[in-house]
Amino acid sequence: MATRRASGSSSRLSMAPRSPQTPKLLWTPLLLIRCPNPYLSSVLKPNQVPISRKEVVCGAPSIYLDFARQKLDAKIGVAAQNCYKVPKGAFTGEISPAMIKDVGVTWVILGHSERRHVFGESDELIGQKVAHALAEGLGVIACIGEKLDEREAGITEKVVFEQTKAIADNVKDWSKVVLAYEPVWAIGTGKTATPQQAQEVHEKLRGWLKSHVSDAVAQSTRIIYGGSVTGPTCKELASQHDVDGFLVGGASLKPEFVD
Repeated sequence: MATRRASGSSSRLSMAPRSPQTPKLLWTPLLLIRCPNPYLSSVLKPNQVPISRKEVVCGAPSIYLDFARQKLDAKIGVAAQNCYKVPKGAFTGEISPAMIKDVGVTWVILGHSERRHVFGESDELIGQKVAHALAEGLGVIACIGEKLDEREAGITEKVVFEQTKAIADNVKDWSKVVLAYEPVWAIGTGKTATPQQAQEVHEKLRGWLKSHVSDAVAQSTRIIYGGSVTGPTCKELASQHDVDGFLVGGASLKPEFVD
């Protein structure tokens, strides 16, 4: 798992270790893409996705998880786009971490903005989902981000810190957690946070982790960016010290994105 680019590095979507005491497995940038069925077999092949120095994960709809895991190269991870907070019960339509693991999938995306704002999931519920997914052995990509009115009101930090706290309160081992900052106002709108805006929030999130969890967790936890990410924008965003990868939505539906 993991994440961080050494200060001053000019590389794009690749990072070098900062210190010998940091586990090397914590130094891989993450590229998370959400792909439909046809895209899997036509584009995401080992010779087409340069994955030697980065971690690539495909977030597939639940009915395609097994298909994705079978079709994709073993070096490309697969993530479910949601899971529930308990292992079993009368929760028709939900999917449990155990079900996800049954088809060989090792990641899950939790707290995505659409889960929060379309399906009304609270910080508390997302925290409970994070706790259960981690307890079941899944890696968690936990999403946080503010809406446009919250940014305009100047409460971005308050919002993302509260969301992060609800997640952090349910994490015992951070080695399997990635934070994904996705400003809601930049998702599917064509608007993208400037590299400076993204860096500012990522840096503050890392500072929050240092103050409220530990310096080691702050340094080793990947914080990736999601919000109308495209090929051209990700190159510039990747130059920011605290941007450790990307959660790519609509652009990942276009095969040319991997170019």
